[in-house]
Amino acid sequence: MKKQYIFIVFLLTYIGLFNFLPVSTYAEDSKAATGFVYEVIKPENQLDDSNYFNLKMNPGQKQKLQIKFTNEFSSDNIVSVKINGAKTNSNGVVEFGPSKLEKDASLKYDLTSIATAPDKITIPAKGSALLDIDLTMPDSSYDGIITGGIQLQDITNEGKKSKEPKGTIVNKYAYIIGVVLKETDTPVEPDLSLNKVYPDLKNFRNSIMINFSNTQANFLDDMTVDAQITSNKSEEVLYDTKKAGMRMAPNSMIDFPVSMQGEKMIPGDYKAKILVTSGEKKWSWVKEFKITNEQADKFNAEDLGQIQEQGINWQIVVGIIIGVVVLVVIVFFVVRKLSKKGKKKKKKKSKK
Repeated sequence: MKKQYIFIVFLLTYIGLFNFLPVSTYAEDSKAATGFVYEVIKPENQLDDSNYFNLKMNPGQKQKLQIKFTNEFSSDNIVSVKINGAKTNSNGVVEFGPSKLEKDASLKYDLTSIATAPDKITIPAKGSALLDIDLTMPDSSYDGIITGGIQLQDITNEGKKSKEPKGTIVNKYAYIIGVVLKETDTPVEPDLSLNKVYPDLKNFRNSIMINFSNTQANFLDDMTVDAQITSNKSEEVLYDTKKAGMRMAPNSMIDFPVSMQGEKMIPGDYKAKILVTSGEKKWSWVKEFKITNEQADKFNAEDLGQIQEQGINWQIVVGIIIGVVVLVVIVFFVVRKLSKKGKKKKKKKSKK
């Protein structure tokens, strides 16, 4: 059994913008988990006292951001550094760490394209080290924000043979420091765009996915999605989902799932009715889509609910039982016949 790794991500930056819990800038509570503490060195263009980089920038500006690490243990610590752009997952939660989520076509400037840092940094035993992150802003003036996160993770023992028994759950801790960059105070109004509606699996269950984008360079807060799926020839609602309290990152897309409630996916023509609200803003779409025979067969075969419902195929079981009974009967009669022949031969020999 392979080791299972649980990645517990502590978002140690209070961002009223990000809805994170407030913590001290000097992250003392990280020491017990990782063996190091860090401190965000706030530059002069920091806009507030938040514990992340919230900076007012200029077009073409180059700047070096710094994070100070302290290691109070008697051995060196190695920390991996990953810069990530902000994205939105299917639950309507903004992710600032590493993610396989796709970038949206509306994203003009990703944090990963304007910020660079070493892949890792070594903190000497009983010592300290400074991590430099180099920023280079786009030459053109930019309204809205560029945002993402810097993930810090202890990799000191990575690759070393573990003394833990197989099957042990090993906790890995990571910390994310937010980055928000803006050049102007020009308000950026939110706007959404529907991309596509298509069948797929969500958590190995048949679902209809509604993909839409926040095409503006600002967060979309307090988002509610109300989606209904009907047949293309009827107004009867087959499946529906409503979820509130969601959030979208700037210039990001979301795959919003509508569960088919464990039902079998049936080929045909369908229609999705979608209403998205955020404050006084509303977006409403009606989108037709198709489920092909190939898609239905594929997803039904992979849907855990469908597999469990199939259970035991009694026709196969009955067929096997009948086959075994027939085989036993045949063997019985063959053995009986051979036995009778043997007895007759013995009688003939005894008469002689």
